[in-house]
Amino acid sequence: MESKSRILQSLFKKAFDYYGPRHWWPGESPFEVMVGAILTQNTAWANVEKAIVNLKRENVLTPKRLYQVSPTQLAQWIRPAGYFRVKTKRLRSFLKFFLEKYQGNVSKMKKVDLPILREELLAVHGIGPETADSILLYALEKPIFVVDSYTKRILNRHYLSTEDADYEELQEFFMDHLKPDAPFYNEYHALLVHLGKDFCRTRPQCDRCPLKGFHWPD
Repeated sequence: MESKSRILQSLFKKAFDYYGPRHWWPGESPFEVMVGAILTQNTAWANVEKAIVNLKRENVLTPKRLYQVSPTQLAQWIRPAGYFRVKTKRLRSFLKFFLEKYQGNVSKMKKVDLPILREELLAVHGIGPETADSILLYALEKPIFVVDSYTKRILNRHYLSTEDADYEELQEFFMDHLKPDAPFYNEYHALLVHLGKDFCRTRPQCDRCPLKGFHWPD
């Protein structure tokens, strides 16, 4: 366990030394982060930003106001995020849950234990593990590690995981060997995303990557 912990700490240090703090997730409020986590499914963040700008322009970026918007109108406003009809249904399902269970109150939601919250979120239509964990970590500041395609690719290419490792296995790899710390998990995942976008692409840019020449601790 100690060796794997040192490996993960060393990987983090390499990335952090290169990028510095990432100040993630982009969003002016926890609720905005929740909405962004749902809208960013299968699309680039730049497209989500356009949808968020539309919602802000219409002054509807609160739980109650957003839920009161007709599905047709909401679909048009979030159209830049892609799959807008599907995401309208998913967003409305989340809003219904958030309003009925927590009265749209982030502070009330934060008081609930992580395992219970995660189970509740996964029960909402259209919310899978990555989206649920993004809401938990970035909006609610719960210590849970978010895994995405970049995470899997980086671990696989450095022989820390296998191709068939699923979401839960990869998440456990981090959480079993790192202390439960929400700010640290936040920073770590953000760094992995930047590494994935900038260097560990489908066609990797290994020669320029901050992890080039990285030696695992003995």
